[in-house]
Amino acid sequence: MKQCNLVFRILLITILILTTSPVLLNAQTQFSRTNVPGQITITASSANVRSGPSTTFLKVGIVYQGQIIECIGKLGGWWVVHLQSDVVGAISADLAKAYYPPNTTPTTPAPVPTPSTTVQLSADQQHMLDLINQERSKAGVSLLKIDSQLQKMAQVKSDEMVAKSYFSHTSPTYGSPFEMMKTFGISYTSAGENIAGNSSVDAAHAALMNSPDHKANLLNPSFSYVGIGITASPTYGKMFAQDFIGR
Repeated sequence: MKQCNLVFRILLITILILTTSPVLLNAQTQFSRTNVPGQITITASSANVRSGPSTTFLKVGIVYQGQIIECIGKLGGWWVVHLQSDVVGAISADLAKAYYPPNTTPTTPAPVPTPSTTVQLSADQQHMLDLINQERSKAGVSLLKIDSQLQKMAQVKSDEMVAKSYFSHTSPTYGSPFEMMKTFGISYTSAGENIAGNSSVDAAHAALMNSPDHKANLLNPSFSYVGIGITASPTYGKMFAQDFIGR
């Protein structure tokens, strides 16, 4: 049913683009799935997601530099994307490029030692770090290390989501994850964030790995450091914030 709904939304956005556009479009602009990557990565500092392939269409979302987004087609110079929030929209091809994960051969790995760190982690945080690095080892990408400032920021983020009763990548205090990193003095060449609410570390990790966008962050080969915030939540049991950077 979810696949049918997605196909319907793709059809609907195509119909709207061809029949209700407020501006004249090239009559040859067609929806294509040929030679379209499965994912794109945002190259601009931020990019608006529009309801059609023009800046005159309504904004239905916003994404940030380094994010990896599911791509389901192309309309002229615009990628058609499916967001984590289940929204289908369009992003200008000038603001994003194709993303291709490295090819890997699945293997059964030996237990993975997590790189040592001077940051003191809770048992839950250490367990989540170990789970992440086990998956990265299976995928053939480098293991993540804890960055002290990133760890501090992630804990502040999970604490704030519980204290202020919200669940969003955008903090009412600090703004986007990338603005928050700037506030905490964190430099990076690539960055991303996962958030989750679940009853346990294992349940949260399984849910994140079953989500293509979240899994892409967990296995992104450009990331080298992570911060893991975990806070007790009356709503979910535990609130999780995973912040990633590459340098």
